[in-house]
Amino acid sequence: MAHLRIAVFGAGAVGSYYGAMLARAGHSVSLIGRPAHCAAFQQHGVRLQTADSDACYPVTAATDAAAVAEADWVFLCVKSADTEAAGHAMAPHLGPNCGLLCLQNGVDNAARLRAVVPQHAVASAVVYVATEMVGPGHVRHHGRGELLLESTAATRALAPLLQAAGIPVALSENALGALWMKLILNCAYNALSAITQLPYGPLVTSVGVVDTMRDVVAECLQVAQAEGVQLDGDIDAAVSRIAESMPTQFSSTAQDLARGKPSEIDYLNGLVVRRGAHWGIATPANRALWALVKALESQHRPVA
Repeated sequence: MAHLRIAVFGAGAVGSYYGAMLARAGHSVSLIGRPAHCAAFQQHGVRLQTADSDACYPVTAATDAAAVAEADWVFLCVKSADTEAAGHAMAPHLGPNCGLLCLQNGVDNAARLRAVVPQHAVASAVVYVATEMVGPGHVRHHGRGELLLESTAATRALAPLLQAAGIPVALSENALGALWMKLILNCAYNALSAITQLPYGPLVTSVGVVDTMRDVVAECLQVAQAEGVQLDGDIDAAVSRIAESMPTQFSSTAQDLARGKPSEIDYLNGLVVRRGAHWGIATPANRALWALVKALESQHRPVA
């Protein structure tokens, strides 16, 4: 198996998980993140806890974008609001043949990143994994872990290496449709999990939640159709499968609110509200969830 040099820019729960999987497979991994996590990474590596194992894997760690300098690939795992800023920070340090893969929520991160680093190959990825950071340098895996990659020459070469590292991978010629499918799942679950502070399993058993999810999904589908997005697969089955496959998982939005951090709600339900307004489509369910999460965000004080 070829040896990769991977830089993970934004080593939170998702980035740390995939960084740990690649480090476990023997690749050189640099995790770029917050000082507390980096200190732990430097001391004992990245700790990955799964249902079957609990082990640390050696990585290098940094808080500065210059750490991407030697990378073959950069996995961008920052919040959607930080995409352009991350691109500008990385741009002076990227090697000429470095590829960038966006492992982010939202539907337009790759396009926004391409505008910042047009000389580099940028691809989108749809991430299906349940993880959380439970302490400095310590990521806990709750379920799934597959990636769906935008099909390009670069990702077609990357995919077998990820597979060999234990990361299930599929390639798609319709990455935008896949990103919208993931967006709809996030719109159905994220805000409700955040508002209730419930994991997915108990959430869907609460009175009225499933009906609310249906309303949210119906609005999303109307907006996607107006946008000309081709959706593949059964969205209702996909929504049900989330609670079945990840019953103990709290949404990333719920985790953000619990830690007093800004969420990505503007790029989830908020995006559906904005694009719905553009097309003259009413989105009251998405608007209500977006507004409630924004109100809760305003009440939380940042956590150091």
